[in-house]
Amino acid sequence: MNRKTPDQAKLDRVVIEARRARELREQDYRAQALKLYPWICGRCMREFTRENLRELTVHHRNHDHDFNPADGSNWELLCVYCHEQEHVRLVEAAQGLGSAPGGETRKVGTGNPFAGLADLLKTPR
Repeated sequence: MNRKTPDQAKLDRVVIEARRARELREQDYRAQALKLYPWICGRCMREFTRENLRELTVHHRNHDHDFNPADGSNWELLCVYCHEQEHVRLVEAAQGLGSAPGGETRKVGTGNPFAGLADLLKTPR
């Protein structure tokens, strides 16, 4: 079978154009979100200033980066750490797994480590 090798220059151009389009899209909704919302992470409540604003990201609540209503109803501002944790949590929830050190997977615990704590504290020693 005679397979054509891809034109590397053409592939490079396609990748560059796709990245540029994504960056423009992100700049558009990020700028809108920064105008609509206070510069505070929606999870950890860390406040941001112009000096560290690059660490504040726009999270799409429904995970569809192409759904960007002008009222901002699909966005929330999260710091880079909380944004990453949100995506990890979503993936783990979808798989029913958590990640363990070394890349192994494990079942996520569902027990309550504080069950019965109130009774234990009431008991005199």
